[in-house]
Amino acid sequence: MARAPEISVVIPTRDRCELLLPGLAGALRQQGVEHEVIVVDDGSTDGTPERIRALGDPRVRVIRNERPGRVARARNAGLREARGDWIAFLDDDDSWAPEKLRSQLDAVRSSGADFAYAEVVTVDDDGEVLYTSSVPPAERLRYDTVAACAIPAGPSNVLARTTLVRRLEGFDEQFVNLEDWDLWIRLAWAGRAVAVPEPLVAYLQHRQGKSLTPPREAFAELDVLDRKHRALQDEHGVRIDRVAFAHYVAWLQLRRRRYPSAAAVYFQSAIRNRRPRDLIPAGRFAVRSLLPVQTARATGTAGIVPAPSWLELYRP
Repeated sequence: MARAPEISVVIPTRDRCELLLPGLAGALRQQGVEHEVIVVDDGSTDGTPERIRALGDPRVRVIRNERPGRVARARNAGLREARGDWIAFLDDDDSWAPEKLRSQLDAVRSSGADFAYAEVVTVDDDGEVLYTSSVPPAERLRYDTVAACAIPAGPSNVLARTTLVRRLEGFDEQFVNLEDWDLWIRLAWAGRAVAVPEPLVAYLQHRQGKSLTPPREAFAELDVLDRKHRALQDEHGVRIDRVAFAHYVAWLQLRRRRYPSAAAVYFQSAIRNRRPRDLIPAGRFAVRSLLPVQTARATGTAGIVPAPSWLELYRP
């Protein structure tokens, strides 16, 4: 019988093979660990399973859902098939440093923790670093993750005990966008965390990425999350930061130049969250929506933030 791997990596995907292949290569490139990679093909029609099998790597298994569903369902399918004592999830458009799994495995073993997370760099389509996200302190994670989705880069960041994630029943499939936040809350209160203060994950910010749109659905999901964890909030005196969430939803609209939508989100935040200062950006973006659309690329901080050397592995 083949030896069971230390770590199982689960990658859900659907019709994004060109995005998937670099990240899959990075998952297979992990150094110093015995691991398997489970690609959950969620009803792709672009030949994804065939292209993955053509790689001929025995560490890769493909699970296919003939009828596509929510990404939480696909991740849970991979969780059920995992053979490793530890599990890591990777979104099909994100990338890992070659030492990502080894660094996190060393951290959990040396600390006795149940899961680990690391710093993140957010990159654009050209691989330029837009900004970095530092790790929240592990000793405060229980409280921080109730207030906000405190672990950056979503599921691509965390390494956890497989038995613990299974005991928590994995991702809640009622969520479309907040399934990772919900799991982090449950994971933080059920286990012990350790933070790895190194940039080990590259989160790709691009137009094909999953986003919390339309805003009405985003806030409806937030209400579901709030109700689900209300008892925990009451017990520990922590509340979801609805202002921060509203600003995040508005930022997603601005990324797509949906100025009227961003203005509406800020205006609603000013009223519902009793935050008059949000009327200022509401007015600014309402006016901006009346101006001609600029076709020039907006200037930003891309290329200014130092990039970790391992990102060169993913450049064309």
